[in-house]
Amino acid sequence: MSRPSTGPRGSAAVRIRGLEKRYGGVRAVDGLNLDVHAGEVHGFLGPNGAGKTTTMRILLGLSKATRGEVRVLGRDPWDDAVSLHRRMTTVSGDAALWPGLTGGETIDLLTSLRGGRTDSRAVRTRRAALLEEFALDPTKRVRTYSRGNRQKVLLVAALLLPAELALFDEPTTGLDPLMQEVFARPVRAMHDSGVTVLLSSHVLSEAQALCTAVSIVRAGRVVETGSMAELRQLTRTTVSFDAVGSIGDVRATLPEARDLSVTGTRFSCSVANADVVAVLPRIAALDVAGLVIAPPSLEELFLHRYETTAVAGGTPGRSS
Repeated sequence: MSRPSTGPRGSAAVRIRGLEKRYGGVRAVDGLNLDVHAGEVHGFLGPNGAGKTTTMRILLGLSKATRGEVRVLGRDPWDDAVSLHRRMTTVSGDAALWPGLTGGETIDLLTSLRGGRTDSRAVRTRRAALLEEFALDPTKRVRTYSRGNRQKVLLVAALLLPAELALFDEPTTGLDPLMQEVFARPVRAMHDSGVTVLLSSHVLSEAQALCTAVSIVRAGRVVETGSMAELRQLTRTTVSFDAVGSIGDVRATLPEARDLSVTGTRFSCSVANADVVAVLPRIAALDVAGLVIAPPSLEELFLHRYETTAVAGGTPGRSS
C-alpha cells in the first residue's frame, strides 16, 4: 500500500474560523476557531455537550455550518465531501451498523465506499492483521456483537486504508484498556508517517498518551490550544518531599509555594512552572528525602482551564 501524500508538516490540514451551528434556538457551536497542523495528533477535548461531535460532523460534510469558514485539506467539506472522503478516514463513537451483515462484510463494504479494493493482497493482509490485533471474529453478524465489538469493526475499517487525515470522534467507546492500547499503536504509526489526526475525546489519559497538541473546548468555543508544554505553562507544578521541620520553616524557605500541606514528615505544595528551577537549591537546603516533582497532567490542565472559564462567566455547552 502506498503512503498517502500528507503535505508539509505544519501546514493547516484543518482550519476553522468563527464556526457556528444552531439547531433552532440551541447554539451547539458558538464562534469556534481551530487549527490542526499537518502531521500532528491533535486532541479536541471537552465533556459531553461541549460541541465536539457537532464540529466533527461539519468537518465530515454531514452537517452544514450555520456560519463561519471551514477548510479540510484545503477544501470545503460541505461542497467537496465526496472527494475529501477518499482522502480521509473516520471513526465515530455512536455510529450505527447494518445488523444483518457480518463484521467482515461490514468492513469490506466500508472499505469499498472509501475506494479500496477488497481483493487486493495488501488490503487482505492488512485486514487479517488488524482482525487479529483487535481479537475480532469477522464471521459473526453485527447484531450479535457487543458495543465494544461493533466499535472494533469501525476501527478495523478506518485503519485499513492509507489516509491523509483521520477524524476520530470518541474512537475507543466501549473498548477495554487492552484494546485502547491496541488502537494507540496505529495512531502512533500514523503520526510517525506524517498523517494528521484529530482526536475528539473526553478520556484525558488517552489524549495525554497520544496527542502532540490539544485544544480544550467549552460551550462550543475553543478556550485554550497549544502543545502540552505550552499548556503546562498555564498552571503549576506539584512538589512533594520528606523533611524534618515545621510547616512554618518550609513556608519561610519557599515563599513561592502555594497550597502547602504536611502529613507526618511529608510536605506537598505547588510552584509556578517558571519558579521550579529557582526553588530547587532551597529545597535541597532543607535536607529533604523522596523529592518528587510532577508537571501538571492533562486532566489538571483541563480542570484548571474549565474552572477559569467558569469563574469568568462561561456556561456549559448544551449539545454535542
